[in-house]
Amino acid sequence: MSQIKELDVETLKNLMDEGKDIRVIDVRSIAEMNSSGVIPQAEKLPLHTLPVRLNEINSDDMCVLYCRSGARSAQGVGFMAAQGYDNVYNLRGGIIAWHRNGLPLDACA
Repeated sequence: MSQIKELDVETLKNLMDEGKDIRVIDVRSIAEMNSSGVIPQAEKLPLHTLPVRLNEINSDDMCVLYCRSGARSAQGVGFMAAQGYDNVYNLRGGIIAWHRNGLPLDACA
């Protein structure tokens, strides 16, 4: 399997602040999102739904997947890469790293 591409929290935040066209995708369960919030502008796409919802993501889109710690989202990135998606990244450390860096979370809507 090819190396999983990753971004750190600071890089993701900078890209978001610059207004880059980037899809931030939360692959945690809805219950996890509801209990701890989500990264602002994140799309909710639980990991188990990724295979059936992959067609909702254009293969040219830059995507950053995240979960609690980065393990499940790395699986999602690997799956997408195996399907031919090249511009997809794992958020190193997940939402834990985001929160530890003092960055804001939105309530899950």
